[in-house]
This record gives sequence, structure tokens and C-alpha cells, in this order.
Amino acid sequence: MNKEELQSMSFQLVAHAGEASAHFYEAIACAKSGSYEEANEKLGLGDKAIIEAHEAQTALLRAEVTGEDIAFSILLMHAQDHLMTTALLGRMAREFISVYKEMRHED
Repeated sequence: MNKEELQSMSFQLVAHAGEASAHFYEAIACAKSGSYEEANEKLGLGDKAIIEAHEAQTALLRAEVTGEDIAFSILLMHAQDHLMTTALLGRMAREFISVYKEMRHED
């Protein structure tokens, strides 16, 4: 895999993870204001974006497993960091929504 291809895939990871992160933050804000249905919609949008990020990551992993040389890249490391923290944010967003519901005694 050449440098340009690796950069492109890294940017895809960052873009999709960034989109997912924004949706997860929006979901928390919706739940905070009591808009649980909208919060769930935002979670769904975040989940779709993070799946796209995982697909880009899987393409990179597949390339390496099949013998392509994937050179070390700070950009790729940055992209992986974004993906990892966004995945955690998605789980935490669900916890926040649950806590907001419980605080308002809603199910």
C-alpha cells in the first residue's frame, strides 16, 4: 500500500469517527434535555458512522494480513486513536442517556 492510499484510508477513519463522535455528543445533549427519542436517533446515526470507520480499519487490517506492507504512520496512529475514543464515547453516551432517564424516573 503506497503512502497516498494509507493517508486516504487514515483520513476516512478520522472523518467517520469524527462524524460518529458528533452524533454521540448530540445524543447526550438530547437526553439531557429529555428528548430521548431524538437521542436514540442520534445514537443510530453515530453507530452507522462508526461502522463505516470500522470498515476502513478492516480494509487496512486485511491488507496487512494478506502481506501488504503497511508503513508506520503518525496519521494512521491518530486515526486509530480517534476510532478507539469514539467507540468508548458511544458506550458512555448510552450510559449517560440511561442515567438521565433514571434521574427523571423514566424508562
